[in-house]
Amino acid sequence: MAHYAFLDSNNIVTEVIVGKNEGESGIDWEQHYGEFRGQTCKRTSYNTNGGVHSNSGTPFRKNYAGIGYTYDSNRDAFIPLKPFASWLLNETTCLWDAPTAVPKDEKMYLWDEPTLSWVEETQSE
Repeated sequence: MAHYAFLDSNNIVTEVIVGKNEGESGIDWEQHYGEFRGQTCKRTSYNTNGGVHSNSGTPFRKNYAGIGYTYDSNRDAFIPLKPFASWLLNETTCLWDAPTAVPKDEKMYLWDEPTLSWVEETQSE
């Protein structure tokens, strides 16, 4: 079973569906679904995140498409929404990276955009 993302005129994902496997019945399903809906349609891999396939397979279009993601035809990649203005696109993963790495310890952190830093998350009772 394959998944397909429909794009609006700005290459923003508006919907993701489950469909036929590419090439099944000798049909290009990406093209078929796109023509049927009158929208650009791109296949997406549920098992791909950050350019890595979770089952040791071949990664496809960097990330599984989600509603609101952008399809970048130059990178042939789905890119999620930018979480903060300061974050930078990682060209390898097509995911967003904070300008500083999260501390590596046992604590939980949240990004604080005004201070451009990681702040320890505190438990509220």
